Amino acid sequence: MKLDQTLTTLPDLFYAPATPTAVASPSWVMFNKDFAEACQLDKAWQSPEGLAILSGQRTLASPPPIALAYSGHQFGHWVPLLGDGRALLLGQHKDPQGEWWDIQLKGAGPTPFSRNGDGRSSIGPVVREYLASEAMATLGIPTTRALAAISTGESVQRTTAEPGGILVRMARSHIRIGTFEWVARQGHTEATQALLDYLIAHHHLPIDEDNQALAFYHWVIHQTAHLIAQWMSVGFIHGVMNTDNCSILADTIDYGPFGFLDAFIPDQVYSSIDQGGRYAYQQQPAIATWNLARLAECLLPLIHEDLDQARTQAQDALADFPKLFQSTFQKRMTDKVGLDPNQPRHVETAMAYLDVMAANDADMTLAFRRLGLVQGARDLNDEQLRVLFDDPQAVDQWLAQWRQCLDTLGEEDAHRKARMDSVNPAFILRNHLAQEAVDRAIDALDFSVMHKLNGLLSRPFDEQPEHQQWAGPPHPSQRVLTTFCGT
Repeated sequence: MKLDQTLTTLPDLFYAPATPTAVASPSWVMFNKDFAEACQLDKAWQSPEGLAILSGQRTLASPPPIALAYSGHQFGHWVPLLGDGRALLLGQHKDPQGEWWDIQLKGAGPTPFSRNGDGRSSIGPVVREYLASEAMATLGIPTTRALAAISTGESVQRTTAEPGGILVRMARSHIRIGTFEWVARQGHTEATQALLDYLIAHHHLPIDEDNQALAFYHWVIHQTAHLIAQWMSVGFIHGVMNTDNCSILADTIDYGPFGFLDAFIPDQVYSSIDQGGRYAYQQQPAIATWNLARLAECLLPLIHEDLDQARTQAQDALADFPKLFQSTFQKRMTDKVGLDPNQPRHVETAMAYLDVMAANDADMTLAFRRLGLVQGARDLNDEQLRVLFDDPQAVDQWLAQWRQCLDTLGEEDAHRKARMDSVNPAFILRNHLAQEAVDRAIDALDFSVMHKLNGLLSRPFDEQPEHQQWAGPPHPSQRVLTTFCGT
């Protein structure tokens, strides 16, 4: 059960020692055996000894656990010091491919950055993040991973007393845009350079240009554009895209008030604290651009000694983001409707489908999945799609254009359906299903729904006819309109 702690090679202003606080009676809720085996983690992590370490009952002799420091812009407002207030980093593990993974405990007690908080977590956010991160991984979207969920055997006080839990999270890195802000805004240029050097070397980033800072910025822009396009292609809303919640490696991190669209509503907001719609579904590309501009401010002294020249170069780089996002998103949408992303008319038709869905309150996941059933010529399968739209004639008109595009491909329906089914999930972590799993866990420490959902979402693109009750949107009484950060 050996771990490394390479982050301690950085200047000590990046972290602080943090010791987990023992809990009353820890027990496994879930352990991600498949991921642990893929990473070739020592099987002892699944043993009683592993449970003791991951729940804070014991600490490894080496390395010492740490909490990371960072700042952030929260809803556009600058907060000079945030840091890991209810999380600590046990250490890092290198997988067979040479990829490093942080192992972090969320909810293991207070740290030097807890800001008068208890450093604990209710079992509810543990269940939500476990399900969300694993669901995103099986959808092929870059994300942190869940190694384990643990029940602590004690209560935490939130609105009411709730059972406590610990999430064991693994991430390629927990460094964020806010980490750069923490040092750069204090004028620590040497520390900013050290952080940049660490990331390039530690993660083997494909950067070999003379101007490494500018090349790194281009790389982060590119990765982030692709991530946001992937989010939006499955209707994911992060909910709190503050700079401290944006991974520098462009992995999805910090699942708080997230949600997945049911009906395709571009200005949908779920987060209880997002009163102005800053982080709405359709705002995510613009917010990513805003966050990347904050990263540029941190890198300017490293890009060029003449700050005016540095600013111009950074602005030119950031100007690529809308094009990168749009091209990736349009390709994904065109693939989802089974057309050719290299043909402008096909792309235009694909994007028009979103307009039809938005105007007719159509369920996003089902509207794409059921389109795969539709044949090149109209038949009874059309009805399974038409019933999703308030005005079926609107989708009829769109289908006529779509079929004209299909004619240019000359592809068999069965082959096209297989292509579409490989990119259009039959199952997503719908908000009402996640809420049911959370409610059961909080009310009765019943994790049966969590386990069923985790199994279902491990194969999101398969039909799984025995689980069709999980595929559809919520009944009106089940709709989840507000989600919470979970702290």
